[in-house]
Amino acid sequence: MFKRRQRRTEESGPYWKQRGWQLSAVFVALVFLMGGIGALVSGKGGDGTAAAVVSGGPLPDSSYNAKDSRPEGCHTDDSAGDAKPEAAPEDVSWHTLGVARVPVSASAGPTLIEGPLWWCFAHTQTGAALAATIIPSQMSGSHWKVVTERQVVAGDGRTEWEFQRGTVKDIDSAADTDAAVATYVGFSVTSYTNTAATVRLLLKSDAGYAATTIDLRWSGGDWKLLPDGGGSLHSPVASISDVNGFTLWRA
Repeated sequence: MFKRRQRRTEESGPYWKQRGWQLSAVFVALVFLMGGIGALVSGKGGDGTAAAVVSGGPLPDSSYNAKDSRPEGCHTDDSAGDAKPEAAPEDVSWHTLGVARVPVSASAGPTLIEGPLWWCFAHTQTGAALAATIIPSQMSGSHWKVVTERQVVAGDGRTEWEFQRGTVKDIDSAADTDAAVATYVGFSVTSYTNTAATVRLLLKSDAGYAATTIDLRWSGGDWKLLPDGGGSLHSPVASISDVNGFTLWRA
């Protein structure tokens, strides 16, 4: 999937070994080279608004038992409840996260940043979609261990993910990969409750459109990724031609 010389309908195997994953997670933009990411991590959003920087981050499952509460300092617009979004939030802006360009919403998240941890997503379908987009974008870089600890549900799947990911070279910048440019362009929430969500992500490159599916759980006061038993954080990336049914991120 997303190869320059050869296209495959689908790739199997762990997420980080797939050529299709590399192309879906890595999108190089001038803002990265110009230091756009530094402004956000240092406490400013791409539109000049303040972004909170706090300590702690999303809490591990074992230390957070308040079912419906949020960690201190975490505030989002959860008024949509479990309703299906009619459109992406109007306050979406684009930022570089590692080697990926990701959408960020002032109302739906992530509204808190602590080093590599971008967290505090709305307890809504849009919040789940943003978490499904942003958290995996951190998994290619050298901070993947702390992101996994805080933003992936504990269990056998996470243990397998950690074992497999530990055998792969970190990719912290565009210079570390020869992947072609791809970008997230939309999402579709295919299943949702207040404790679980399944999100299908729409990707685009010069080769066309592709999609992959990510499962999440509401845990420790925020959305976290739920890997499968084999340690994969998402389904195989597959080429698609019909993009109907996806909610498109605003440019």
